[in-house]
Amino acid sequence: MAPPEFVAAIRRICDEHGIVMIADEVQSGFARTGQLFAMDHYADKADLMTMAKSLAGGMPLSGVVGKAEIMDAPAPGGLGGTYAGNPLSIAAAHAVLDIIHDEQLCQRAAALGEQLRAALTDAQAGCPELAEVRGLGSMIAAEFCDPATGEPNASAAQRVQKKALEQGLLLLTCGQYGNVIRFLYPLTIPQDQFAKALQIIKAATK
Repeated sequence: MAPPEFVAAIRRICDEHGIVMIADEVQSGFARTGQLFAMDHYADKADLMTMAKSLAGGMPLSGVVGKAEIMDAPAPGGLGGTYAGNPLSIAAAHAVLDIIHDEQLCQRAAALGEQLRAALTDAQAGCPELAEVRGLGSMIAAEFCDPATGEPNASAAQRVQKKALEQGLLLLTCGQYGNVIRFLYPLTIPQDQFAKALQIIKAATK
């Protein structure tokens, strides 16, 4: 996740040059970061936000929201699509929002993220290649680097991924150099299942 200073700088540049600031909340939106949207963590706000994925719990639905002066700019009928307003997907989105509220998934995302961060931080003592743990809520990344040079270490990330897979846990490597493991588990994951995953992660990093 971007530091607040970076977001503030982007906002300032956009304001100075008349640029529309767009926040991509397709993956980070709907409780993932411990707030309904990742931008809720920042004082500076975007002009537009894109959203999809968790919006309808897997049903095909995406959306754009933003300031009225931008959203109201197209003339009636000037903005649309073949599948716009699909009633089944809209119903799914309503159900998702109800579940986020009723099951307090923003708070749960924050709590699960704290548990994962603690497990990864503990694992750093026995895994010198685990250079950084970062993120917000349950959108967490673990970056692996060579402890001597600081260079990205994709093989270390792949080693942890392989060990975890042998114990039944799927992990996803990503990043420009393939040296990052990112965590995007369901926020509705049962606690006992999550605890077992944490045990596997700790074992895989040894």
